[in-house]
Amino acid sequence: MTALGFLYPGHFAEDDYPRIEQLLGSDIRVDLVHTGIGEDAYRLEALRGTGAVDQVARSVEGLRLSGAEAVVWASTSGSFVHGWDGAHQQVRALARAVGMPASATSFGFVYAVREIGARRVAVAATYPQEVTALFTEFLRAGQVEVVAEHSAGVAGAAQAAAWDEAEILALARAADTPDAEAVLLPDTALHTASHIAVLEKDLGKPVLTANQVTVWEALRLTDRRVNAPGLGALFTREPIVQV
Repeated sequence: MTALGFLYPGHFAEDDYPRIEQLLGSDIRVDLVHTGIGEDAYRLEALRGTGAVDQVARSVEGLRLSGAEAVVWASTSGSFVHGWDGAHQQVRALARAVGMPASATSFGFVYAVREIGARRVAVAATYPQEVTALFTEFLRAGQVEVVAEHSAGVAGAAQAAAWDEAEILALARAADTPDAEAVLLPDTALHTASHIAVLEKDLGKPVLTANQVTVWEALRLTDRRVNAPGLGALFTREPIVQV
């Protein structure tokens, strides 16, 4: 049994995680601990507050008790708004606080793009443009080429969590371009676990979504590879370990 720990801000699309655990169909356990978010707003000041180290680390005790082997801060915007160096400091502080390997969804996107062998990507973000621009900057700092981006400009996570498959598909289509080899949806408040196969079929290319990438990043930290085609191209890479 491999136990994975996640610190998830608020209560928005957290039901993606038991769905992903089910789709993994393996000896993987997903443990979720909720952190506070303060103001639910996609504004830079509010997002930096959500990702403050003391705010995140305050919730780690529950993960220690769960037996988790690695922890991921499951907030893309609560990481990349601190910049490449600031996000590294955040993750280091989290690893010290929890006493196990740690990462964040933002870094998961960088590693996941490399995993699928993509060189050029499009970003389909729910955020306002100034927030999306920081994610694009973060990806470029990780040597990921962003060829297109689209910002839906929603006000906060609760609004994003209410989106259905049609709205998510429209967002991905709006960002996609012929030269993009993958499309990235960075918001962990979006319910995407049940829609990845539909997104990839429609776009004809890999789609990386925040909660999918978050779980994959935790598996990477524990050196596990799981074949789960229902979770998209990211989960069909070799070498595969399947129980």
